[in-house]
Amino acid sequence: MVRRLQPGWVKKLTKQVGIRPHRNGLRYKMHVRQGDTVQVISGDDKGKIGEILRVLPETSQVVVSGVNIRTKHVKPQREGEKGQIVRAEAPIHSSKVMLYSQAKEMASRVCHTYTEDGRKVRMLKKTGELLLPKDSKQKGN
Repeated sequence: MVRRLQPGWVKKLTKQVGIRPHRNGLRYKMHVRQGDTVQVISGDDKGKIGEILRVLPETSQVVVSGVNIRTKHVKPQREGEKGQIVRAEAPIHSSKVMLYSQAKEMASRVCHTYTEDGRKVRMLKKTGELLLPKDSKQKGN
């Protein structure tokens, strides 16, 4: 659930870099996208590598596969049904993850550059690897 802000606060907060107004509040500019491979750089799951399943720009959080696993005890809903223990990934803050290059096996920051055709793409700073959008990867194959 997104907390609604008063109009005066929205104007003050949007002056900060990386925060954009949205109809229900604010959205943070994210350095990662859904489908990116990332490495956790701090916390209990430090060093784990996974793919981003979901991005939550309202809270600047991401859900990474195999990271921040939580257990939830679910009671039976109907008679004769058994209770369950469900394990699921919980969101972590986006500042705790770094983009990961599987070819060079290292984490890196991201920057933006232009290709020969003039398109703006993301690039890993340490390796120089280009992170092309999903649709252009499929067209190239």
